[in-house]
Amino acid sequence: MAESSVLTILFLAANPVGSSQSRLEQEARDISDGLLRARHRDRFNFEQRWAVRPRDIQLALLECNPQIVHFAGHRKQDNILEQKGTITQELVTATETEIEPEEGLVFEDDTGHIHLIPANALADLFKLFSDRVNCVLLNGCYTEVQAKVIAQHIPYVIGMKQSITDKAALDFALGFYDALGSGRSMEFAYHLGCSAIQMAGLSEHLTPILYKKTESDSISVQNDSSRLNAVLLDGTTQNVSSKRHIQEKREDLEEEYENIRKKLKFLKKEWNIKTDSEAKYELTQRIEQYEEQLQNIEELLDSYESGT
Repeated sequence: MAESSVLTILFLAANPVGSSQSRLEQEARDISDGLLRARHRDRFNFEQRWAVRPRDIQLALLECNPQIVHFAGHRKQDNILEQKGTITQELVTATETEIEPEEGLVFEDDTGHIHLIPANALADLFKLFSDRVNCVLLNGCYTEVQAKVIAQHIPYVIGMKQSITDKAALDFALGFYDALGSGRSMEFAYHLGCSAIQMAGLSEHLTPILYKKTESDSISVQNDSSRLNAVLLDGTTQNVSSKRHIQEKREDLEEEYENIRKKLKFLKKEWNIKTDSEAKYELTQRIEQYEEQLQNIEELLDSYESGT
């Protein structure tokens, strides 16, 4: 088992029979190579499990005790198209429409058939490991529903709200882990992953979506502020170490605030040049989300200042 100071990343490849494994192998290899080159490479332990079935996920969580769980795989429709290659395009379209509510990562069951784990089941599983797991990345098409439900129990969950190409999924993962490897926060890593997609000249940088616990951000801010005030009011615990921690936390928040502010500025510019109403709606949702995050960070920074 990895030492307590080491972050274990559990890479779970969901590649049912008939689906391509080459992209998943490249994703795992590139992530591993990137972490080995990272400035804080000694802080990471990269574990891999392949062709995972539902029971394999449970065993891997027990064996590896990870802080970050990375699911890599294909969406349900992709596997159907591979297995039903002779179906006409009209029937494919009808099939996709019919299974829309069940989109997400798929696995192989004990009989070799495609199996989609219900989002609620995944959420209940991660609830059992919420004392250890800090982040879940669902790096496959149409995983937003699963991500949103898992976020009831896990601090950071990333899913894809629509189809994403192999190139974009890989670029996001590499940007995400490059940031973590340099010592940045989860939220910074998420934004760098989105930026990596955009820097590659792809239009899918809005596809990854970050969810935090279902409690509102304002509640999280209040809780953080309460814990901070408790430390500040207790003279016996306000030592040099706690002051240093508070200063580091403040600096991290200021850096995160600046990154979100830049992202928000870019999104507003993009909103002004978009003419498609659906694209404008999606951008509006993201803008509102970022504006709320900025407000919450401002409140938390104010609480830090008032406590000093």
